Amino acid sequence: MAGRKAVVTGGTIGMGRSIVQALTDRGAEVVYTGRSDQRLAEAQAALGTPLAHPVRSDATDAGAIDALHDQVAGQLGGIDYLFVNQGIAEFQTLEEVTEESWDRIFDVNAKGAFFTVQRLAPLMSEGGSIVFTTVSNDQIFPGLSAYSAAKEAVAAFAKVLAAELLPRGIRVNAIAPGFILTPTMGVAELTEEQRAEFIEQGNASTPMGRGGTVDEVAAAALYLAVEATFTTGLELPVDGGFGQGLGV
Repeated sequence: MAGRKAVVTGGTIGMGRSIVQALTDRGAEVVYTGRSDQRLAEAQAALGTPLAHPVRSDATDAGAIDALHDQVAGQLGGIDYLFVNQGIAEFQTLEEVTEESWDRIFDVNAKGAFFTVQRLAPLMSEGGSIVFTTVSNDQIFPGLSAYSAAKEAVAAFAKVLAAELLPRGIRVNAIAPGFILTPTMGVAELTEEQRAEFIEQGNASTPMGRGGTVDEVAAAALYLAVEATFTTGLELPVDGGFGQGLGV
């Protein structure tokens, strides 16, 4: 992959950082984004390579997405791969969801994902690849209704974009992680008790009996982006067998 160029949104921790690491380990040059200066600095120190370029960007801000386009164009020129990975989740029951929290979750997970692709696709070369991160909705966790709905929206428009971008030879796919062990577990402001309960439920509901690793998710993302050259419009489960009805 030496000489290839990529953008990874939400690349400072967890699955996103693992994707950045996998790309740079293979010689690709990567612009990756995050909203926190501290997390960007920590990620850059951990990555330890001049091939990784951190950019502070907020997927809920149209102006920031425009600025990201300009920064990517200036830093990389064009891109071969785009990994749309940013996301937030909040545990809220039906009674607890507010209009503000609903909008916040959709702005990051769905709206931000769509307009990131709209702005960056013009920089993509023919034969390029876009990979979204959705979620395995075969695994139901009460309290994540808004998050699950937003990620289902991403899965839906990813398939439409796969059809729209066929004339340009750009493939569009998605990875659908199940229960994955990450620093935040993908959920904002978890207490230690909630985290422990979440891990216990996730392990128990996964046919393989454990949570997946961020490196396993990154491997699936790179497969779709780089190796699966005759595949588009696919949502690939990375869920330890749950979505295949294996049960436990």
